[in-house]
Amino acid sequence: MNAQVQIIERDGQPEYAVVPIETYRRLLALAEDMEDIRAYDRAMAEISRGEDEILPAEVAERFLNGATQPLRIWREYRGLTQQKLADATGVGKSYISQIEAGKKQPTVGVLQALSRALAVDMEDLV
Repeated sequence: MNAQVQIIERDGQPEYAVVPIETYRRLLALAEDMEDIRAYDRAMAEISRGEDEILPAEVAERFLNGATQPLRIWREYRGLTQQKLADATGVGKSYISQIEAGKKQPTVGVLQALSRALAVDMEDLV
């Protein structure tokens, strides 16, 4: 590869390296691969520290299709009924039902209680 590289100097110091376009494309792909590896390593470190979790594909798909309220998805994923979530949070079962149906918007205090009980960030519920 070195035979294909042209070094351009300025004031006697290397300033630029000119490489064939295919070499450039390979280097760019390698750099992108390295960034993907770093992102994966960061994500796995967060998971191992308990800062994040892996969701099954079917749960992730429910979030992505947007047809179901996030509160319901998290509640069901955690294996809770509306009543058990109500008992754990002090929020009325009917209020939880209305939030899940999209008929009511929870207050910040209710979101805090629900997020604690479900072990998620508040923004994961909206």
